[in-house]
Amino acid sequence: MGRDSAALYSLLLSHCTMIRLPASLDRQLKELFPDQATREAFVVETLQQALYGEAKPDQDLPGAVGGTLHLFTDGGSRGNPGQAAIACVLIDPSSGSVVREHYERIGIETNNVAEYRALIEGLRIAQLYHPNRLICHLDSELIVKQLSGEYAVRMPTLQPLVQQIRTLSSPFPTVTFTHIPREDNHHADRLVNKALDEHPSPHYEKP
Repeated sequence: MGRDSAALYSLLLSHCTMIRLPASLDRQLKELFPDQATREAFVVETLQQALYGEAKPDQDLPGAVGGTLHLFTDGGSRGNPGQAAIACVLIDPSSGSVVREHYERIGIETNNVAEYRALIEGLRIAQLYHPNRLICHLDSELIVKQLSGEYAVRMPTLQPLVQQIRTLSSPFPTVTFTHIPREDNHHADRLVNKALDEHPSPHYEKP
């Protein structure tokens, strides 16, 4: 995002929190985008398009609307629990191009928490592109079966994450969760390791 666009984005975002929308419109927005951050991003994008007509080339705002998108996510922890990172890759299958990729460190977490949080971040990003169909690819068979209801989610720490995924999934007309072999998830896996390698865990000498 260019400097001018970034400044306008921040200005619009600050004003969006002060605008009092009609109750009916506010209710519809909350139904479409339950997550507040996603809702605000949608409002900002709409205002940007109204101001400029077409998105500026340097804007880091969603450009793809409708169709099918593929989301690949991965999360990992070195130590389980230990330093953890997440990654997600959004791909347009019609062109085979990467729409967006994201990776970051998330602190000390378990592998399962990292996997869930990667999917949560991926869903947030995918919402900005409004696909008619979103296919989520995960190399964790356990999580795919938990999300499908085949396996119960018994750990209290995971239950809020599952609920958050269900909430973020609701705006998509169609969303599916598919298990894939780890070797088919190499892009997201590489980004997880890149995040961990760029910010390695601190080394402590024994006293």
